[in-house]
Amino acid sequence: MTDWSKPSRRVPHQRAIINRRAITGLVDNLVDEHGDAARSHVLGELKSALEAGHAELEKRLKDKPSAGHEITLGYAFLTDQLIRVIYDYVVVHVFPVANRTTAERLAVLAVGGYGRAEMAPHSDVDIAFITPMKRSPWCEQVIEAMLYLFWDMGLKVGHSSRTIGDTMRMAKEDLTIRTALLESRLIWGDQDIYEELRQRFWGDVVRGNGQQFHSEKLAERNARHKRMGDSRYVVEPNVKEGKGGLRDLQTLYWIGKFMHRVDSASELVDVGLFTKSEYSSFRKAEGFLLAVRCHMHSITGRAEDRLTFDLQRQVAEAMNFAERTGKSSVERFMQYYFIQAKRVGHLTGVFLSQLDAKHAKKRVSKGFFAGWSSKPRMHKGYSVEAGKIKAPSDRWFIDDPVRLIEIFKIAEEQGVEIHPETMRQANRDAKLIDKGVKSDKRANALFLDVLCGRKDPESALRWMNEAGVFGRFVPDFGRVNAQMQFDMYHHYTVDEHTIRAIGLLSQIERGLLKADHPRATEQIHKISSRRALYVAVLLHDIGKGRGGDHSVIGADIAHKLCPRFGLDQKETDLVSWLILQHLLMSSTAQKRDITDPKTIEDFVAEVKSVERLRNLSILTCVDIRAVGPGTWNSWKGQLLGELYDAAQERLRLGHKRSGREHRVAARKAAVCEILGEKAYLTQEVGELLADAYWIAEPEDIIAKNLIQYEEARRLEEQLSIHCEVYEERGATLVSVIAGDHPGLFYRIAGGIHLAGANIIDARIHTATNGYAIDNFLVQDLNNGPFGEASQIDRLKKGIHDALFAQVELVPKLAARPLSHSRAKAFAVAPTVNFDNKASNRFTVIEVTARDRPALLNRLAHALFTCNLIVHSAHIIAYGESAADTFYVTDLTGSKVILPQRLAEIEAVLLEASSDERQMELEQA
Repeated sequence: MTDWSKPSRRVPHQRAIINRRAITGLVDNLVDEHGDAARSHVLGELKSALEAGHAELEKRLKDKPSAGHEITLGYAFLTDQLIRVIYDYVVVHVFPVANRTTAERLAVLAVGGYGRAEMAPHSDVDIAFITPMKRSPWCEQVIEAMLYLFWDMGLKVGHSSRTIGDTMRMAKEDLTIRTALLESRLIWGDQDIYEELRQRFWGDVVRGNGQQFHSEKLAERNARHKRMGDSRYVVEPNVKEGKGGLRDLQTLYWIGKFMHRVDSASELVDVGLFTKSEYSSFRKAEGFLLAVRCHMHSITGRAEDRLTFDLQRQVAEAMNFAERTGKSSVERFMQYYFIQAKRVGHLTGVFLSQLDAKHAKKRVSKGFFAGWSSKPRMHKGYSVEAGKIKAPSDRWFIDDPVRLIEIFKIAEEQGVEIHPETMRQANRDAKLIDKGVKSDKRANALFLDVLCGRKDPESALRWMNEAGVFGRFVPDFGRVNAQMQFDMYHHYTVDEHTIRAIGLLSQIERGLLKADHPRATEQIHKISSRRALYVAVLLHDIGKGRGGDHSVIGADIAHKLCPRFGLDQKETDLVSWLILQHLLMSSTAQKRDITDPKTIEDFVAEVKSVERLRNLSILTCVDIRAVGPGTWNSWKGQLLGELYDAAQERLRLGHKRSGREHRVAARKAAVCEILGEKAYLTQEVGELLADAYWIAEPEDIIAKNLIQYEEARRLEEQLSIHCEVYEERGATLVSVIAGDHPGLFYRIAGGIHLAGANIIDARIHTATNGYAIDNFLVQDLNNGPFGEASQIDRLKKGIHDALFAQVELVPKLAARPLSHSRAKAFAVAPTVNFDNKASNRFTVIEVTARDRPALLNRLAHALFTCNLIVHSAHIIAYGESAADTFYVTDLTGSKVILPQRLAEIEAVLLEASSDERQMELEQA
């Protein structure tokens, strides 16, 4: 029987949660008063007790928001007491039997999380009804009556009803049942049944099967991790099932209990699987994660285990995390969460290594090879065996703390893993890294060797981070350890993003990503200092979370750290510049018109040398790709490649290759070659198009446009829409030729959005005969091209209906859901910036706002109402936000310069992109 007076089960002020004796007395009185009609009155009393208990525990959670163990224990205690009252009511008053037979015996067991006495507010109540033999009618009546009372109370009950024999048979066959029984405890009923079940379980099911259970549980864990994203640093973690979550801690306990028959996690210390310090870490991480889960259940009013963006802010507030300079309360909360998840990962490694060591000792003490073991090879004082490197003694790092860096260098160099026991030592001794170690030339040279390793620096740095050595040796990196960015663009914490970026850089250098990054794979072998590039990748985000521009802060940190690492002044200056400008290339490529000569001129003015360009392009590539799955695509690769080529040509020649006329003539000659026998179109149709068209559009698209225009005129079409997949850019090209008229662009944009497509680039041209030739690049919601026939048909129909006013654009677009379902969790205040220096011919307007299907249409319509002509548009999404850049002129073809006019345009754009405007349209 569960003894709630034991220290491991002690709940403070139990009777404030529920007074079982008092409720039992009330139930007895109700039965005396109402007889057979007492059930509804008893149910009312039970519901009141449940509500009062929940209210008390909610109050305790609010008063002690981090008391995860106490609160979950409290919910289990409340449930236990209610089940006991219900059992007694049913057995004594509903189905009383004076002298029960052997078959009329019943034990009620708590299993699963309820068996562990870890219940969140809306956890399932998992119970097992156990009988000694085939159920008697009385047992069936009691079980049914109890279940109906549970359900009528609103409890979510998971139940099973089996004999002892059936339970043993199923436990042998099913891992889930075996695990549930491992944590079973008697709530109420027949003690002898429970004892017999317990003895048979340990004797028949557990004995001799420890290693099998161990293997099955680890396989189950690995499958679960893969299903949940296989990283403990995903920004919307699953607190229960995710990597580094509660289930990982529970798995350790299950394996330890099955193999060593421990009754509580604290006993894992007694059997040598944890030290006292490690068990303390276990309890701390478990208590925090349990508290977080309780808050999530309490806030949502349901069993919610995924810590979504909207919940993160609310849980951070409930747990009293405060804002600090450079970090919001939610970022501080999530940083602490990821530190606990990291702790769980470390404990898992330690625990499993101890089990493996114990199992290995047993293995060599039996059989033909008893007493024999392979001799490890020695390398620089370390032993290497079975692909793992191990420190030779417990004082190895204490005697020379520089070895804390050295071991990771050797591991990377030799292609071996760190032995978990040595990882435990490194974690324990990381505190020995003081100012002397950090300034030690040998230590810094070893660290640089790890960072720039030729085999697998990513794994070595990740192990160093897991052991706590990385953050100790580079305290500035320690500050971004587990630092999340509260947005939907970044998938990982800053430290995880950085380590992944270094891994990608290494893969590019080794030629493993040549298919995706051919230019970077070639250029990386031409840079003057590979170590400067690796250090730049390491430090590019190190200034985050401090308030201010992280690029500027990071550049200052680089000036301090690079000399310490052993870089010379030239390398230090390069690293600092790369960090300062690490967003320049992606911003220019994605937010500016790279066919505009002024864009290239301004970019080159900042870059200044081919050496800088090479380094910046590679840094940009790994930075984007390390953000998360799907952030790199062929469209971004194409844009960056075109910018690189244009800038490299300009840097090599030192001036513009040629004037405008020469560039147009060269482009026409290239288009003639593509057109072949239709080369005459370059003269016939080309004369209708201004030089700006020939400069702005790629040669292959110009050829397609000319053929489409000829065909449209032949068919006398007033509207010609051509769609085809543009593989090189990872998008679908949509070319629209129609008679130009005011508002054409925003209507086409609206039609494309209605078809479910996102516009990533748009170029708008008007021929001298009044026809508009507009080219759009569009993608689906997964950043892929529209390729299926049904999608193409939908695109054409959407554009046609929008241009011929056969659909009401505004209400239909307003009704479309946000691109990301949880984007409303973020505050996105729209901003508008004007730049009259970025182009010689156009005013550049950049609008940043909440991403939504109607955004481009709405902004384009706003520009139309402001009497502006859009010549090109460039769209990039960053999670919940989007940045839409427009190259515009007024109706006379001039830039917009007057401050008053700019202020008017800004007001219109801010109103069009606001959440308030969206709400008005939704309600309308």
